[in-house]
Amino acid sequence: MEQRGEGKTSRVRPCCFATVLIFNILWSGALAQIRYSISEEVEEGTVVGNIAKDLGLDKSALKDRGYRIVTDTAEPLFVVNQNDGILRVRRRIDREGECERTSPCLIQLKTVLENPLEIHYVTVEILDVNDHSPVFPEKEKRLEIYESALPGARFQLQAARDPDVGQLSIQQYKLSHNEYFRLEIRDRGGDNKVPFLVLQKQLDRETTERHNLRVTAIDGGKPAKSGVIDINVDVLDVNDNSPVFTKDDYSVTLRENVPAGTVVIEVNASDSDQGSNGEIIYSFGDEVDSKLMELFNIDPNTGEITVTGLIDFEKSKNYEIDIKASDKGNAPLTTAKSVLINVVDVNDNAPKIDVTSFSSSIKEDSKIGTTVALISVSDLDSGINGKIICTIQEDVPFSLSPSLQENMFAVVTKAHLDREAISQYDVTITAKDAGSPPFLTKKTIGIVISDVNDNSPGFSSSPYTFYICENNSQGASVFSVQASDRDEGDNAVVSYHIMRGVAGDEVSSFLNINSENGDIVALKSFDYEILKTFQFHVVASDSGSPSLSSNVTVNVFILDQNDNPPVILYPLSSNGSAEGVEEIPRNVDAGHLVTKVRAYDPDIGYNGWLLFSLQEVSDHSLFNLDRYTGQIKTLRPFTETDEAEHKLVILVKDNGNVSLSATATVIVKVVEPKEAFAASDVKSSTKADEDNDVTFYLMITLASVSALFLISIIVLIAMQCSKSTDYTSKYLPEPNYDGTLCHSIQYRSGDKRYMLVGPRMSIGSTIVPGSHANTLMLPDRRNAPGEDYGNLGL
Repeated sequence: MEQRGEGKTSRVRPCCFATVLIFNILWSGALAQIRYSISEEVEEGTVVGNIAKDLGLDKSALKDRGYRIVTDTAEPLFVVNQNDGILRVRRRIDREGECERTSPCLIQLKTVLENPLEIHYVTVEILDVNDHSPVFPEKEKRLEIYESALPGARFQLQAARDPDVGQLSIQQYKLSHNEYFRLEIRDRGGDNKVPFLVLQKQLDRETTERHNLRVTAIDGGKPAKSGVIDINVDVLDVNDNSPVFTKDDYSVTLRENVPAGTVVIEVNASDSDQGSNGEIIYSFGDEVDSKLMELFNIDPNTGEITVTGLIDFEKSKNYEIDIKASDKGNAPLTTAKSVLINVVDVNDNAPKIDVTSFSSSIKEDSKIGTTVALISVSDLDSGINGKIICTIQEDVPFSLSPSLQENMFAVVTKAHLDREAISQYDVTITAKDAGSPPFLTKKTIGIVISDVNDNSPGFSSSPYTFYICENNSQGASVFSVQASDRDEGDNAVVSYHIMRGVAGDEVSSFLNINSENGDIVALKSFDYEILKTFQFHVVASDSGSPSLSSNVTVNVFILDQNDNPPVILYPLSSNGSAEGVEEIPRNVDAGHLVTKVRAYDPDIGYNGWLLFSLQEVSDHSLFNLDRYTGQIKTLRPFTETDEAEHKLVILVKDNGNVSLSATATVIVKVVEPKEAFAASDVKSSTKADEDNDVTFYLMITLASVSALFLISIIVLIAMQCSKSTDYTSKYLPEPNYDGTLCHSIQYRSGDKRYMLVGPRMSIGSTIVPGSHANTLMLPDRRNAPGEDYGNLGL
């Protein structure tokens, strides 16, 4: 950057210095502070310093850890490169624009690294360069001096202004050569040098009416820069006494925020002259800043200084005001004086809470002491009014941890988190100053608890019990299970599978489950007569990492359907047809047993309950068929007119919802008694063989049914022993259920009490002696006192 001044050209070279201060680690976020120096007006992109190198940071991890400068301005002065950690100038720096006349000019930067959280403070000092020349407020100044002025009289001139500071500000004033005046400089500190014109030889207006002088202000740059003002001194011939203040120094204290019109101080001056030459007018000095004139006013007649604007301790702690007292002579004489006003702080600013770094989401399994946010608090007031007490609400699992740096805190966890209990916290942080009355500020931050896979899926019921009818469609859904997971996202996505390879669980190989919705499909059609109940296990697993799972036992009961027609056991011809011939004597009496039709049904309950009826008969007056036992008896004796051969077609049907039936044909031949006797001997041997075959089949059938019932009873007892006493109500919740389930009946016979396990029957049903176990009779529905009927699921 080139600068011009005094007719010379120079180039300012960038200058950078770094000082690194490392603080102890208080929590998981590390703190460090670095200080650099750089000249103003350097080019954009100029390197300020290598932060990563000075702090010993891993350059390769800067970008992944989101290394950045935290700033609240849209166009910051500096930028840090995430690839190499080098701090560079982003835009032109004007020290005077950033710090005005404050020295040193320090720019505070706050840099943050994530994962783990680190915060580093970087201080950049902007060094001044001589880029401004001294400038007087006016190009020309007119002074009127009475010729009666004595040598040594002082006349304050307008001071030149140079925005540069320190050695580069105004260092000296020079006065053009003359014999009447010399220049005296009064240093008020802070680069504020005020020139005074001092009379060294008494003036003579008659000799010279005007003296033209030139004052030059020179700064301390190399090369130096300067500014000039022309002073025109008009010599007057009037008043020769100046006003004199009653005090040498004026100093007063003033509380900030006092109302307008408050009297600050009253100054007083006197003049030994008489008349108008002795009358005094008070006013602010010529060099008083316009901003001060907005805050204060001086009464020209009384010298009373009052407040006209807002006095703010945080803007300025003191004010020095130049005042002057002038008489009213034709050539007024003026005396200058300074008034020092010290401002007293009051508690008028509330604390401010800034969140410098914040992780809006934290895992529920985070350890106690995990840092969630870094906050800083500040108060513009000073002293006791600027002391801050920071607290956090007590009903949250978080606490505040102070740092080594004053007014810096970390929000950390103080208890274990559970997203399933509370998924989000609104944490309120309170900052309260120690003033009287105190000011209080609250800030609320929302902290979201993120999920981890810490819950296993849970089934809606355990165990499951399902009832399905036999002859189900292959490949169709028969029932379903349902599980849910209290977690969220992938951790709550549940999949299902059937546990295979369990001993005694061969049936599960005929089942398949939809892994997404838990629908279970039967790959085969079940037959109640082969399988009545089975058990398998379903496993539900979530999609978390690692995955969690749980299993449930599924008990399945097969319900009987009327899918078997009655089977005729007798009569049975040699070719397998249900047809037989019976011969009876003609002289038999009424009620004679002609024969008995025997049949059975593999189904149970009403589906296996058989009824017999005459579908076709040649003479309805001759024969009667017992509808429950299948016995055919004569109703009356035979007469000579009756036919010798009668055909009876017997219909055997079960009691299913859709009845199935079979027919048997019996040919009854009426013979004379002698023929019947002779035939009976021949037939008896044949019939004995047939009866033996029938008996053999009946024994096999009864043994099979008995074995199935015995197995069912054993399974029932085992299940009752392992389950609670309300097992029955659990598996058959509907007391009036009318399906074809097995149940038990208790009944009394004399002094003995019996329990029969068999097909479901209506309450009050009894077993007809001599009939098959599946053949029932329905007597009057009256229960004897003390009888107990209960349903039993199998």
